[in-house]
Amino acid sequence: MWTGILYALAAGLMWGLVFISPLLLPGYPAALQSVGRYLAFGMIALPLAWMDRRALRVLARADWLEALKLAAVGGLLYYLCLASAIQLAGAPLPTMIIGTLPVVIAITANLRDAHRDGRLPWLSLAPSLALIATGIACVNRAELSALDHPSGVDLWRYARGALLASCAVVCWTWYPLRNADWLRRHPERSARTWATAQGLATLPLAFCGYALLWSFMKATGHPFAMPFGPNPWRFVGLMAAIGLFASWLGSVCWNAASQRLPTALAGQLIVFETLAALTYAFVLRGHPPGALTLTGVALLVAGVAWAVRIKPRPVELAVE
Repeated sequence: MWTGILYALAAGLMWGLVFISPLLLPGYPAALQSVGRYLAFGMIALPLAWMDRRALRVLARADWLEALKLAAVGGLLYYLCLASAIQLAGAPLPTMIIGTLPVVIAITANLRDAHRDGRLPWLSLAPSLALIATGIACVNRAELSALDHPSGVDLWRYARGALLASCAVVCWTWYPLRNADWLRRHPERSARTWATAQGLATLPLAFCGYALLWSFMKATGHPFAMPFGPNPWRFVGLMAAIGLFASWLGSVCWNAASQRLPTALAGQLIVFETLAALTYAFVLRGHPPGALTLTGVALLVAGVAWAVRIKPRPVELAVE
């Protein structure tokens, strides 16, 4: 149990890095950042695949198809939504919306995996949900106050950012559940091998996406300087760092946690990603968060901590 929690903590610390990349590359389209990150991940996976070639040969066609689906939804589409949300609304609000993932995943797992993992009683989850909703409302109020007399255009931009962050939540609710399904069905497989397989599956998707985006920009006369933009070294360096630490090593740690923990509990530990992302974002801003934001973060942590304490019960014993 504790080994799984430590793996989840390590994954969260590395995944938090993906929230600051859109802030460090403000002029870069979110689509370019998404395909760039996963192109780097796929290229990093190539030498790793050579080291794991024997284990990868064991994977069947259905396994590779599953890796492709996970890469497309939990990788490219998720990060496209998240990067767009951060560019539109700033980092704190999308981070807090993503912070609902622990309980969203727990509820979804409660509905679909109760017979396998046990059920978290709904009445016990209610206080956790209330704390998390209040925390998000606090951060939302703080971020809106910081806009300083927002116009209708500013509010619409902010609302689109919140909507895209919600779409990212949908993508990353689907991903860990499907990923855990595969890992639980194949307990003999290495978490590292499965992370590398997803990197290999990502590579052709990201390459095609990069080529299509470049062709579209050229055809429409877009002034953006492809292939690496106005700050090529910063872009390439960030994509390589995120591809290695967040995409591959983060996936290895998360897969290891998923093999050791019930899905409902593992999903709640994504709160580590939220806390890391908020810390990185405010360090980048250069000033500490205000009292209302800190209150919101505290409520979020309290809500997830409450939920983590709830023990899954066999379905026939769970109190509805």
